[in-house]
Amino acid sequence: MPPPNLQNYVQNPEPPAPSRRRLLVIGGKLLITALTLGLLYNSVYADGATAAAWRKLLSTTLSGSGRGPVLAALALVPVNWGLEAWKWWRLARHLEPVSFRRCFRAVLVGLTLGFVTPNRVGDYAGRIIELKSRRLDALGAVFLGRYCQLVATVVAGTGGLLYFLLTFYLKGYPSAGLGLVVATLLINAGVILPLYRSRLLLTALTVVRPLRRFRRFLAVMPTYPARALHWILALSMLRYAVFCLQFGLLLWAYGASPPVGPGLAAIAGTFLLKSLVPSLNALADVGVRELSATHLFGLLHEPALPVLSASLSLWVINIALPSAAGLLFVLRLKVFRKKDLAPKTPQP
Repeated sequence: MPPPNLQNYVQNPEPPAPSRRRLLVIGGKLLITALTLGLLYNSVYADGATAAAWRKLLSTTLSGSGRGPVLAALALVPVNWGLEAWKWWRLARHLEPVSFRRCFRAVLVGLTLGFVTPNRVGDYAGRIIELKSRRLDALGAVFLGRYCQLVATVVAGTGGLLYFLLTFYLKGYPSAGLGLVVATLLINAGVILPLYRSRLLLTALTVVRPLRRFRRFLAVMPTYPARALHWILALSMLRYAVFCLQFGLLLWAYGASPPVGPGLAAIAGTFLLKSLVPSLNALADVGVRELSATHLFGLLHEPALPVLSASLSLWVINIALPSAAGLLFVLRLKVFRKKDLAPKTPQP
């Protein structure tokens, strides 16, 4: 005769994992806050050139000299990141139902996390954490959005650098100039092709052994229809135009007045050179962009100080200030969902 089922009154102890997780999350948030505030302080106050540009930005705004262009550039900051949030909303809703508000919050959180991480990889984490499911596929969605922005940067930037090479370096060498034009077209085609033929990209990742591990993260890319890719690319180009307009307004505010066409070419070339150089964090981008800007605008006989001030101010209003605003969302971030923190019930 089998023994009767006895009620077990012994309480199973709660697993300590959730408490440790909460402590790790709180510690991570505090660490991100400290690093962000430290980098902001170092970039705005400790560095002399950045501090001077920021003081001049405030003084010109308050004194009335250049107030209009500066205020217009500041007004375009929410437009800039609103377009990025719109782009992420169109990408994320392909994975799960999501509101534009959550996407905007995810973009600001990603901006703050990316501020303190190499090559801004924290941008991936900030957006993925805000999703409730399919976080692995979200890696591919974030990559797709950033790749579209890179396409806009490369297409415009290669055109800008082509102008400077043909005008200042290859003048009198028509054969070399023609070869450079053909090379530019091939580069642009090579950048655009993986966007609309992402299966080719996945095949290439399969062939190259060290890159095979990334294939599963990008497997979601072919599921986006061409119409969605058109939208994402259009939003990326529109956001790129906002960046260029902000740079032009700040140049105007600081007294630089290059011709419109060559000035746009210099701006596009500056953004491309900055994008091609890996960085340790957002602060490291500053030196690359300023070096590129002063060189290209120097070829247009523009003094270095207004160009340097405009470039630094562009970084402050578009990266530093929104990163500080994103801290408010980072501190309230739910890294682990309730279902992740709930103790697992033992299977019978």
